[in-house]
Amino acid sequence: MTEQVQQQAGSPAVELANVSRWYGNVVAVNDISFRLDGGVTGLLGPNGAGKSTLLHMIAGFLAPSSGSVTVAGAPSWRHPEMYRRIGLVPEHEAVYPFLTARQFAAANARLQGMDRPAADAAAARAIAMVELEDAADRVIGTYSKGMRQRAKVAAALVHDPSILLLDEPFNGMDPRQRLHMMSLLQGMAAEGRTILFSSHILEEVERVADRVLVIVAGRLAASGDFREIRRLMTDRPHTFTVRSSDDRALAAELLREPTIAGAALDGGLLTVRSTDFGAFSRAVSGVARRAQISLHELLPTDESLESVFSYLVRR
Repeated sequence: MTEQVQQQAGSPAVELANVSRWYGNVVAVNDISFRLDGGVTGLLGPNGAGKSTLLHMIAGFLAPSSGSVTVAGAPSWRHPEMYRRIGLVPEHEAVYPFLTARQFAAANARLQGMDRPAADAAAARAIAMVELEDAADRVIGTYSKGMRQRAKVAAALVHDPSILLLDEPFNGMDPRQRLHMMSLLQGMAAEGRTILFSSHILEEVERVADRVLVIVAGRLAASGDFREIRRLMTDRPHTFTVRSSDDRALAAELLREPTIAGAALDGGLLTVRSTDFGAFSRAVSGVARRAQISLHELLPTDESLESVFSYLVRR
């Protein structure tokens, strides 16, 4: 299908400039700016961080309360021509259970202005891309969650969009389906497409994305090369709780280690702070063994994504 929306010279595929979106007194997105132009970008953040709101503004389904959102140099809001360029895979169910995957994909192709033969051919091509051929003529209501996700992706691909927006696309997929979808996204990016997908799972982003945007409480906490962001997440201070046969003696021995920032006994519980997660995890067993202390339990207490993201915001 011929691209009907021309990109303004020098304009990135997607650009947000000082964008905010609020609902009454609730601020969902707070003064975010970034630009995308090719490759795979991961939109990483805890649930409720504002990821879906960002994607819906880029897709033209929500207006920014302030700032600007442009696609190919033109505003995405109230500019339906942009739909020819964008493919959106929403997080929440957006399929009709009484349709087959083939019918659903073809209906989306017809909405893009294709005649029936072209729509049927586009639907068949998109269904093959997501490996759904064997179930293409079953009604979607009989599908597993992972299959419904793939049906949504097929519907978003029928018009061969240059920009693909995916909201938690791997939800419900089994490991083989996840690997195939990750490979598909990387292949499309290699062909020059701009892909932005949201996730709250660090490992998903690590496998697929070249770049990451970290969103916390509606704010852009960090952005850039994934490896650099991962280093910030890994090298931050860490807190562990430890149970052993002699917590007081173990605390004294651990404080001799250069990576230990502090240790405290509170209510019979030993809490240890370290500047290096990996070094502490490797050292603690050796320290206990030399001191003839038995380790019963070692747990990181601040390894949730929310705590990682909050650390990035405070930097």
